Amino acid sequence: MTVEAFGDRALTWFDQHGRRQLPWQQSATPYRVWVSEIMLQQTQVATVIAYFERFMARFPDIAALAAASLDDVLEHWAGLGYYARARNLHSTARIIRESYKGEFPHDIEAIRSLPGIGRSTAGAILALSLNQRHSILDGNVKRVLARHRGVEGWPGRPQVLHRLWQIADELMPLLRVAHYTQAMMDLGALICTRRKPRCIVCPLQADCEARRSGRQHELPAPRPAKVLAVREIMMVMVRSQDDEVLLERRPPAGVWGGLLSFPEVQDEQEAVEWCERVLSAPPTIIRRWPVLRHTFTHFYLNIMPLEIIINNGLGRAGEDNRWVWYNDKTPCGGLAAPVKQLIKRLYYRWEGAIDDPYGTVRQAG
Repeated sequence: MTVEAFGDRALTWFDQHGRRQLPWQQSATPYRVWVSEIMLQQTQVATVIAYFERFMARFPDIAALAAASLDDVLEHWAGLGYYARARNLHSTARIIRESYKGEFPHDIEAIRSLPGIGRSTAGAILALSLNQRHSILDGNVKRVLARHRGVEGWPGRPQVLHRLWQIADELMPLLRVAHYTQAMMDLGALICTRRKPRCIVCPLQADCEARRSGRQHELPAPRPAKVLAVREIMMVMVRSQDDEVLLERRPPAGVWGGLLSFPEVQDEQEAVEWCERVLSAPPTIIRRWPVLRHTFTHFYLNIMPLEIIINNGLGRAGEDNRWVWYNDKTPCGGLAAPVKQLIKRLYYRWEGAIDDPYGTVRQAG
């Protein structure tokens, strides 16, 4: 199959079966495509749609995103995970406001210099919004090209990735770049799927090496297996007399950077000392909840929640921006997913919606 024939077949299929109604495809400006591409990096399309529409309603353009607080951005991102993406969006919007007069740059090297934007994302922004001829290599396209050309090895290895970029550049057509780019992503998402690829209806099947050799389930090679480490933390959950929860603003970088989370301690004794130091009173009741496991890309986090009731005190927390008394009816910042889950359970208990399934209540001391 010639390069021209490859593109023609992909485009013919796209004209009949491709996705054209995704919200970021409507008025496909560089800003809208950029936000969608960042959201889609680690998240499925079906999940992203609602988040994208809500994000656009609050931050319709670069000016609105740049003017917003990080708390506001994180609150609208909460639930998508990988929060560095949201922090990078916010930082990039401010850079564009200051360095590019609020206009998204149209040069690929300028775009690649912005926080959180790599080669494939930069190419997608310019191809999909401005029809510029730049190839992309997201997970779906890697799979299509690796199978079609029979590329051995895990695409995360530099030499394999280099070869896939060569193929992607070679196959990029001169015309209808935006449609071709979307066609390749759609083929990977709808036809050349990770499991049970629909080869019989694939427009590229005629000279697909994986199909010819029956190796669709071997290519591309999977990421080498590794054992995830396990970390443990204890989270202190303190309730105020106004049914608010004390949360701590995490540092800008690192796990859950910039989000609101429960204060962390090593054990119950440190929790008691923390209450005396921060809240000016010891706990009267400590209730230990079962361990909650949260999975990150590189490790498991075992969270040991500790519900604490204090009959007096609560005086010093909240004197600076580090501490926040949080009410689920008037949220004031982004929450990490397990923290949001724990707060929901807390309010269910306090409102009497559920019994006490979390163990025996004991007097502190």
